Amino acid sequence: MTDPNALKQAVMLAMAPIADDLKEVERIISEEMASSVGQVEEIARYITSAGGKRMRPALLLLMARAMGADPAKAAFLGAVIEILHTATLMHDDVVDEGMMRRGRATANAQWGNAKAVLVGDFFYTRSFQMMVRAGNLKVMQALSDAANRLSEGEVLQMNNAHDPHTDEARYFAVIERKTACLFEAAAHMAAAVAEAPAEQEDACARYALHLGNAFQITDDILDYRGEAATIGKNLGADLREGKVTLPLLYAMRCAAPEEKALIESAIRNGDGDFEAISTIVVKSGALEMCRKRALEEAERGVQALNALPSGQFKDSLVQFIFLSVQRDR
Repeated sequence: MTDPNALKQAVMLAMAPIADDLKEVERIISEEMASSVGQVEEIARYITSAGGKRMRPALLLLMARAMGADPAKAAFLGAVIEILHTATLMHDDVVDEGMMRRGRATANAQWGNAKAVLVGDFFYTRSFQMMVRAGNLKVMQALSDAANRLSEGEVLQMNNAHDPHTDEARYFAVIERKTACLFEAAAHMAAAVAEAPAEQEDACARYALHLGNAFQITDDILDYRGEAATIGKNLGADLREGKVTLPLLYAMRCAAPEEKALIESAIRNGDGDFEAISTIVVKSGALEMCRKRALEEAERGVQALNALPSGQFKDSLVQFIFLSVQRDR
């Protein structure tokens, strides 16, 4: 699907069964941004007003509803996981020196690193305060485990940076921790609030991990196919930070020796002729290989859904994972 309007309509159709639940998530997030310290609330509202895909709450809501959970409890947990996710984005922007996200200046660009880190901590701790209010030990276990793994993922990514010998296993070790684990946490939280049997919880977790992998691979493709205004970040930012993503791994596998040397040099030094490297990546067929791998992940995710009862929420989950591969932002 390449027509942006058709894609937007497909997303709206997939999310239609939880449209009211997502509105409730937004209301709760807004309510939870209150602080007695004026600038904390100012920065927090600036960040949350930028919106976002809300994929993690949507996933949690669809799974929880598919397993018969209380919608109000699911919406509350959807807000919890989105607030924690926002904390990770704020910290990532500081670590990566990111200046733009979701089409606007990052908190660190607007207020400096110190305040961005501290307000990121406000988001982290607010999500944990909310977890305590939810009063579900399995929910606390799932989200605290994910928060721990997210930190590990950031360090692993730093260790891989500027190393052209990073392989596919190391790439997936990073994205499992930095991206997929929070999707997995959403699945465990949904199962917890629905009091679902272990078979359904395990199936949801498998689906979520495959969704996370497919989503991140697509993100990496967009760094070479998207436009900065569309995807909300500068093209080639990952390459300039020395991150070895799947398109680069596949391109180095297929490129001519002199082309591979050019990519390796750019990874080591964090600079180079990005346009030339982008051309090599596209010409090598790496993006098509990445898209095939993302679709394979999506198909594995759909297979895991066999454990869930049939219905509109399960149908939306099937659409959800394939739309994550077809998106343009």
